[in-house]
Formats: sequence, C-alpha cells, structure tokens
Amino acid sequence: MTNIQLYMAPGTCARVPSIALEEAGQDFETVVIRFLRGEHKSPGFRKLNPKGKVPALVIDGEALTENVAIISYLNERFPGARLMPAAADSLARARQLADLSFCASTLHPIVTRIRMPQFFASQDAAQAVWEKGCQSMAEFFELIEQRLADRPWWYGDDWSAMDAYLYWIFWRVEGADFDTSSFPRFKGHARRMEERPAVQRAWQREREAAAQLEREGLTFTPPPRS
Repeated sequence: MTNIQLYMAPGTCARVPSIALEEAGQDFETVVIRFLRGEHKSPGFRKLNPKGKVPALVIDGEALTENVAIISYLNERFPGARLMPAAADSLARARQLADLSFCASTLHPIVTRIRMPQFFASQDAAQAVWEKGCQSMAEFFELIEQRLADRPWWYGDDWSAMDAYLYWIFWRVEGADFDTSSFPRFKGHARRMEERPAVQRAWQREREAAAQLEREGLTFTPPPRS
C-alpha cells in the first residue's frame, strides 16, 4: 500500500495536489503546517522542503515539492487516474509542462500580490500593489476566458489537474475583491469544479484543517489595503 502525506495549509495551493489525489482515488494523510507558529521554518519541515513552503508531498518516505513536479509525478505514478491528457510525444508533454508552469510561474505570483499586497509594500502603498496585480491578472484571465470559449475544461471535454490549478487561482483572487464579472466562462469553470466530488472532499479536508487552526488560535486576518 502506498503511504502518502500531503503537507498543507488551508487556502494555499496545496489544494491542487489534494484535488489530484482525490481524483486519483488515493488514500492520503493531510498534515497541517502552522505558519503562525513558524512550522514552515522548523528543521523538521525543512528536511522535507528546504524552501519552507507548502505543498510538500511525501510518498513512501520520499519528499517532492513544487506543484508542477508534483502533478507530473502523480500523473506518471497513477496513470489510470488520467490526471493529465495522454501525450503523444515529447513535445506534447512539454506543452503540458508549459501549461502547468503558466499557473505556477506566471499566475501564482500575481495571485499573491492581489491576495496579500501588504507583504510587498507599506500599508500606504498596498492598494497600488493590489491594483497593479489586478491589471496584470485581467490580461491573463482574458486568455483563459478565450480558451474556455468552446470547451468545459482546459483540454476540452476531459478534466485534468490543470483545471485544479486554474480553479485555485480563480478562487484565490475572487476572494480578494478581484472583479471576475468580465470572465463568465472562467467563473463557470470554477462552479463546475465545485460540483466535482473530489473537489468537495478536498474542501472538506481544508475545512477540518481551518477548524483545527481556529481552535488553536492560529488564524490570520490581513489588514485592509487602505
């Protein structure tokens, strides 16, 4: 039996591999990292991920980090789950990596500036950081909106882990006052994601983790931008 632990925190992009594992039908344990206690910088966690971030996936004692790598590995480890479309050749595989990297390297940093602008500027300047982030994100959301014009999912009729990553991005900025009204197809994509049983199970894991942190007094509310 495969032994799997997913080190996570509620609301983070650890939701992406959580959804993938649920879609793959794999039993796994979620291990909550308490950022407000500095557990992400603890020697124990840094043995798994020296970068001090979540997610960290541990399978049979071997740790793996970074969502692009985690999704790629899970796709190969559990081929029957079809987490990514079958790739006909190395170019097709590279294009899938490019798609996942688009989420991780292009969109994700903008998400952080929209969601937590106070981490990048003084309180007085945080509003400007948020506004600039929203402007940048709108351009890429338009690209995604066009992609979804003739298909329910990123790759067509079949769901993939790419959709899990896109869903987390949409959810993250939608909850930070980013105006999504100009992107009805992307919003529909998010609502379809929320209907999937695997996504609902991943959400339940996050709710349980959030409740645990709240009981321990470890919740964080960011200050207003202005």
